[in-house]
Amino acid sequence: MSELLLFLVSGGIAAFLNWASRFLFSLWMPFEFAVVAAFFVGLTSGFVMMRLYVFKAGERPVMPQASKYVFINMLALVQTLIISVTLARWVLPSLGAAEHAEAMAHFVGVLAPVGTSYFGHKFLTFR
Repeated sequence: MSELLLFLVSGGIAAFLNWASRFLFSLWMPFEFAVVAAFFVGLTSGFVMMRLYVFKAGERPVMPQASKYVFINMLALVQTLIISVTLARWVLPSLGAAEHAEAMAHFVGVLAPVGTSYFGHKFLTFR
């Protein structure tokens, strides 16, 4: 399997875990905080899969990779949060899609940073 395809599959699994866990977190906290908490579920699962299966970086020291991974994903978190909140609070309700606005908005927000994450991890995190 190509590296990009492995990235998309691994990232898809991590994105799903991120998105799905937000529903659980939303039982105990406001949407914005639930998005951030869910992001860390995706962050952790994504790091493990990217390191072991996508970029084959298991032999190199974990701490430098982890710190770069977190940095790049903090940028992705900003993208995810801005897009998710903007869509959920203003765009989707104005289009008449208020009933499932948070789920749809978070789904789009999670998908948004795919490209920037791939290149950041390929050329910085797992080099």
